[in-house]
Amino acid sequence: MAEAVARQDASDVIQPGSAGLAPLGHIEPMTIYTLACNGYSYKGLTSKAITEEAWGSAELVVNMSGSPSNLVFPDCLKVEDWQVQDPYGADEPFYQKILDDIAGRVNALADRLRKQRGS
Repeated sequence: MAEAVARQDASDVIQPGSAGLAPLGHIEPMTIYTLACNGYSYKGLTSKAITEEAWGSAELVVNMSGSPSNLVFPDCLKVEDWQVQDPYGADEPFYQKILDDIAGRVNALADRLRKQRGS
C-alpha cells in the first residue's frame, strides 16, 4: 500500500520500492480492492523480498515489519520504523483503516522531505 500511495502522492520526493522480510509472493485481493477504491493504482506492485542491491541503493528504508530495525537491518541509521498493523485476513473496513494510516504517514514523510530539500 505504501508504495502505491508514494507513487501517486509523493513521486516528487520519494522513489518508492516495496520489499519485505517475509513476502507472500502475491498481492492480497483486498489490498488491490482497497487501493482501487481509493484511486490508487496497484499496477506494478509485487510481493518480493528485499535484496542487497535495493538495500544498498536506498537512502531511507521504512520498516513496517513490526520487528525492531536494529535486530533486522545491518545499518539501522537509514531505517525509520512505522508501527503499522498488518491487515492480512481482515475485513474491508480494517484494510481501509490501514490504508488511511499508511497514506497519512507517507504524506507526512513527503512533507518532511520537501521541507528538507527546500521544495
